[in-house]
Amino acid sequence: MRAIRLHAFGPAENLTHEEVEAPRPGPGQVRIAVEAAGVHLLDTAVREGVQGPLPELPALPTIPGREVAGTVESLGEGVAALWLGKRVVAHLGFAPGGYAELAVTDVDRVHETPANLDAAQAVAMIGTGRTTMGILQFARLGPDSVALVPAAAGGIGTLLVQYAKNAGATVIGLAGGPEKVAHVQANGADLAVDYNDPTWPEKVRAHLGGRHATVVFDGVGGDITPQALAFLGPGGQHLVFGWSAQGRQDTTRHFVEGVSEQVLGPVMMRKAGGPSPVRTLELRALTEAAAGRLTPAVHRFPLAEAAAAHRALQTRATIGKVVLEP
Repeated sequence: MRAIRLHAFGPAENLTHEEVEAPRPGPGQVRIAVEAAGVHLLDTAVREGVQGPLPELPALPTIPGREVAGTVESLGEGVAALWLGKRVVAHLGFAPGGYAELAVTDVDRVHETPANLDAAQAVAMIGTGRTTMGILQFARLGPDSVALVPAAAGGIGTLLVQYAKNAGATVIGLAGGPEKVAHVQANGADLAVDYNDPTWPEKVRAHLGGRHATVVFDGVGGDITPQALAFLGPGGQHLVFGWSAQGRQDTTRHFVEGVSEQVLGPVMMRKAGGPSPVRTLELRALTEAAAGRLTPAVHRFPLAEAAAAHRALQTRATIGKVVLEP
């Protein structure tokens, strides 16, 4: 089979498209003919040799990728025959192996793909959608809400805008560049502005007409955070789930009385509850997409162009979830 392998930590060019031996499913596992593999910022960190949230870096050479969708084409011992031939999606956990034509995972990780989703959309919901559902557990959204979404053209941002609009909220989306701003506007935001324009806070202020934001969904950090927090009023929420721009800042001086800040991480899993909180959030995400309430944005690359996909993701040249298609 063809796969992307990493032989040495370093730049995106270290990702090579090669012929490798196909994996075999062990007991309790299925092998998936991959139609789409998710690319995550964590993948770029691991490629560079940064451990991040992983227990440890993978042994080299390795096939990166932790999110796949496709069709079950082989079963390991003990797996029910009904899985054979099913369209499925799975998050592989900390085990790599997704950037390939074939991938193996435990059957307990697999979900049947909703009929109205293609493989790339299913991959977006199993990873990005799962995280979005985790974030939204903490958000108070309704017809009186004003949600401000930095990075609104990203995979998570796209879904947050849709969910907040479905709840009746006024949604302000921030994005970098005309193409991304157009995407945010078309996605349903009441106002989409370019955060590269230094006058963007004035445009938001004029649109709100004296109203305050009630929630800031912050996965960006950097200089945008204090500017966004200036719009929060008493009782507002600052929900932090990343700082992809320039790192996390001290935000306390920007808060008015009664504003709360929550830094989300493992707490999302605890709140989801159940015997498998991760699976709970995955099911919620897939259910929202199957019902047509959430539609992920997808930026597709051929599998052989994994290096280009990594570069585009790291330079913010993508819209929505980045996927590789063999």
